[in-house]
Amino acid sequence: MRRADRLFHIIQLIRGRRLTTAAYMAQRLEVSERTIYRDVADLQFQGVPIEGEAGVGYRLGAGFDLPPMMFTQDEAKALVASVRMAQVWLDPALAQGAEDALGKILSVLPADARVAAEALAVYAPSGGLPQSTQRTLQTLREAVHERRKVFINYKDLADKPSERTLRPLGCFYWGKVWTLAAWCEQRNDFRSFRVDRVTAVRRLEEQFRDEPGRTLADLARLNEARAREMGWAQ
Repeated sequence: MRRADRLFHIIQLIRGRRLTTAAYMAQRLEVSERTIYRDVADLQFQGVPIEGEAGVGYRLGAGFDLPPMMFTQDEAKALVASVRMAQVWLDPALAQGAEDALGKILSVLPADARVAAEALAVYAPSGGLPQSTQRTLQTLREAVHERRKVFINYKDLADKPSERTLRPLGCFYWGKVWTLAAWCEQRNDFRSFRVDRVTAVRRLEEQFRDEPGRTLADLARLNEARAREMGWAQ
């Protein structure tokens, strides 16, 4: 990769994340961390408002942008393939948003890249999420975004019914199955629920704030600790 291209990619990597470490960029660009430090210093000297320091991480300051980028044929094909596959497994609102975004991208591509992307022989046949599960997923996803509690009727794998009031924390896709990670008010603990086994869901007016021990980050740390105990973590 030419150095000019690498500098451009460094800006893109920093711009695309809240905090970007040199180790992450070195891995993505297949260079040493020392090279990343040198390149970042050069970009800062040229006036790019990169904030942060070596060993901590970097972020891009406000007021900086690059001219609109153009996609290669391979990048355009990847976008088409991703949208086609995702639409089958997303909720209706996100599926429509993905299609609309792809249409905008394809409309500004050079003719050869657009034709190559649209002719891509990669498809995702229908038969993904049932409509009822799609609607449930959308309600839960929106509740996560709004930090709003939900009330659900649920059937576990043994078809035992229960009613729960939850703080929805995140939706996770496992390949044909979506789960909701949540803090359960009834169990006073983290719980995971298969979205396709939620028989009814209602967003409540009550909103919630992050509380120590009840956040998605807390759940991630708990899962990492359990994995280490079981010998699964590297």
